[in-house]
Amino acid sequence: MKKRPASRQPSCWHLAAKIVRRLRGPAGCPWDREQTLQSLKAAFVEECCELLDAVERNDTAGHLEELGDVLLHILLQARIREEEGAFSMEDVPAALAEKLIRRHPHVFGDVKVSSAAEVLGRWEKIKAEEKSERKNWHDGVPHSLSALIRAHKLQSRASKLGFDWVKVGDVFAKVSEELEEMRKAVKSGNAKKIRDEGGDLLFAVVNLCRFLGVNGEDALHAATTKFVDRLSAVEERLRSAGRKISDCTLAELDSEWEKVKRRRKTVMKSP
Repeated sequence: MKKRPASRQPSCWHLAAKIVRRLRGPAGCPWDREQTLQSLKAAFVEECCELLDAVERNDTAGHLEELGDVLLHILLQARIREEEGAFSMEDVPAALAEKLIRRHPHVFGDVKVSSAAEVLGRWEKIKAEEKSERKNWHDGVPHSLSALIRAHKLQSRASKLGFDWVKVGDVFAKVSEELEEMRKAVKSGNAKKIRDEGGDLLFAVVNLCRFLGVNGEDALHAATTKFVDRLSAVEERLRSAGRKISDCTLAELDSEWEKVKRRRKTVMKSP
């Protein structure tokens, strides 16, 4: 198919924006017209998670589709702001382009850098100058982040301020201390104490992971995936034998779990 001259071709952003404006218009889709910034929040988070799942599966077709779904939410939010008169939909990519150019003086200017670490340092410095209204060390870390990610980010910021452990042994000691506090809370039977000490224990474990250079969120995701994989294998073994998980005793399930675990380790060791 012969392409039209570039000057006459609408950009994909403008085309998508035009479609979203129509969807939100008087003769558009009832669902799209009813949406608000608040009503879109949960679905937006879900779409972002589905996108990350596609990345984890290395599903390129799924990744393409999920990127489009996330972009739709961005366009819907931008259109709502446009309707309010706050900014136009075109202001979104324009503001992004300006920020990227401003924060990459080593690409679009005459600044010289020698490493990715130096780039990151300059990025943070430029960002701090742009966000001069931030007065507190924790400003800019969203409350809506998952609790684990937020803990990691805040601990990292505290570390940059010099508030951090000196050696890993001290971090292990803190985890042990919090574990003991948790035991005491459980013995007390006080629900609030159990919740508080449980939070302190989790916070200490995140800190240990961070101190060792491990991303706690990634580590927990990997552990959860491993748990799902192993218990699913147990379920499949029982199904093959004509049984259900709910029919088994804990001892039987534990025995099957150990068999699956040993088999997984054997396969991993095989050349």
